[in-house]
Amino acid sequence: MYSPQILDHFQHPRNPGQVEDADAAVQIENPACGDILQLTAKTAAGGITEVRFLAKGCVPAMACGSALTELVEGKTLEEARKVRREDLLEKIGGLPEASTHASYLAMDALAALLKEL
Repeated sequence: MYSPQILDHFQHPRNPGQVEDADAAVQIENPACGDILQLTAKTAAGGITEVRFLAKGCVPAMACGSALTELVEGKTLEEARKVRREDLLEKIGGLPEASTHASYLAMDALAALLKEL
């Protein structure tokens, strides 16, 4: 049902937790399913130097949070703004139709985070 990449990010999440002394912190909730994604980040010289996530929800929500941190950490803010949902879906090997909400939650959290930076 889930791609090997989704299962890998779920079983071995990248960048879990919270950034200490974060420059920005956001929490987004999907009211339809109850999934919650929190992102915290630290920046320097116009770039994202550290980003971490906490997620409560389904396997794809947790995997999307993990994969998203890999997509944006080390990027400039301008590059992070160019990350698209399709990039996330490619990184996790796609999502079943019933789980697409997880990718939208991650992208909404990224947009909110970037507004704070």
